[in-house]
Amino acid sequence: MTIAAIRKKLHDYINIADDEKVKAIYTLVESEISTEYKWHEDENFVAELEDRYTRFEAGIDKGYSIDEVRSFMHDRKREARND
Repeated sequence: MTIAAIRKKLHDYINIADDEKVKAIYTLVESEISTEYKWHEDENFVAELEDRYTRFEAGIDKGYSIDEVRSFMHDRKREARND
């Protein structure tokens, strides 16, 4: 089974598991869960942001303004209501 499949199964299970089982699972991983994610200290995440910015600046990837995103979301919501 792939890691992606395992993650999905765990997510699905946690969504329906009773409270005691969720608490037990949490206890197993509690010490590894950071209470505050410091994205700027995550080398992989920062590298991904830098790569995306470089691709945007080079014209390889398209960027969208906040107004374009809002318009897109508005249109999708309208379409969903009409279905």
